[in-house]
Amino acid sequence: MTTKKGAAAIVWWRHVVIRWWSCKCQWKLKLLLFLCVALTLFALFTFHSTHSPPDISSSPHRLRLQFHGVPKIAFLFLARRNLPLDFLWDSFLENADVANFSIYVHSAPGFAFNESTSRSTFFRDRQLKNSIQVGWGESSMIQAERLLFDAALEDPANQRFILLSDSCVPLYNFSYIYNYVMASPKSFVDSFLDKKENRYNSKMSPVIPKEKWRKGSQWITLVRSHAEVIVDDEAILSAFKKFCKRRPPVDAKKGKLNIKLQKQHNCIPDEHYVQTLLAMSDLEGELERRTLTYTVWNQSATKMEHKGWHPFTFNFANAGAKQIKEIKDINHVYYETEFRTEWCRSNSALVPCFLFARKFSQGAAMRLLSDGVVGRADTSEV
Repeated sequence: MTTKKGAAAIVWWRHVVIRWWSCKCQWKLKLLLFLCVALTLFALFTFHSTHSPPDISSSPHRLRLQFHGVPKIAFLFLARRNLPLDFLWDSFLENADVANFSIYVHSAPGFAFNESTSRSTFFRDRQLKNSIQVGWGESSMIQAERLLFDAALEDPANQRFILLSDSCVPLYNFSYIYNYVMASPKSFVDSFLDKKENRYNSKMSPVIPKEKWRKGSQWITLVRSHAEVIVDDEAILSAFKKFCKRRPPVDAKKGKLNIKLQKQHNCIPDEHYVQTLLAMSDLEGELERRTLTYTVWNQSATKMEHKGWHPFTFNFANAGAKQIKEIKDINHVYYETEFRTEWCRSNSALVPCFLFARKFSQGAAMRLLSDGVVGRADTSEV
């Protein structure tokens, strides 16, 4: 019985081997075809993942629970070293509730705000401990901004983030500015199409598509979720570091080398980074596309530079009540490249466009203080 079963098994296995051997070539062809298809699909997937714009529509910070409590404004100062207008800001903040604001300063590495370097107690010990050396027109500027946002995000009460320079002044008192900013659920980011200066570098594609390239003022006011997008970003920042660089100024000592240097692509990172990142993140619908900081731009030229636009500096003589009123009366901004008029609104209500202005000298700030621009109570409410 066992022998018969064994013999039957041998016959069965012999039949299987013969069939396998007869189909051997066909099976190998099928296996080869399967492997070719699998490798092709893998190659296509790899190409897509490495040549497509990164998905930056979400970030880990945006999953945090909503804050409940008294919201703060975080004033973020970008300073060369000290804050020469600290006495004006001291007057601005002295009547404010300390529970409604916080202060962060990015200054030169190693510089400390203390009794000997600041006249205002509000700024003492408010400098970042991890500050970096910043060069104008370089990616280090946007890295310094990110450090400020990152530090301010550590406090969950900070719900609005206002980026300011060391030459900025407030045009209204604290309560007016606080109500104005908090009344709007949107960020205030000056953002428009860059059609004239051609600062977009084609080497940025496909990480940054040309249609997402934006330009605008560096001085922005953000809601918390947008500040988190900036801090969480790595892909767009890397592209800016690599391809968005300022063309070096003309240096007489370099002679004919200047001709070659001036042919290099010219890009100012701090005028494009935030605007482009938010456009890439499909967040433009959540913006008031204007800045809250007023700047006058003058075109000037020196022997060492080509003509360029530079911010006008207010001094004591031209920082009077008339000039300040003219700034406060502005209620719309026209964007030539988009044929767009941006009417200034906060939570749908028409409001003055600007809450701050720059660049102001110490003399100009002293005049604002003596004229009561900062200390005077504002009767209008947002």
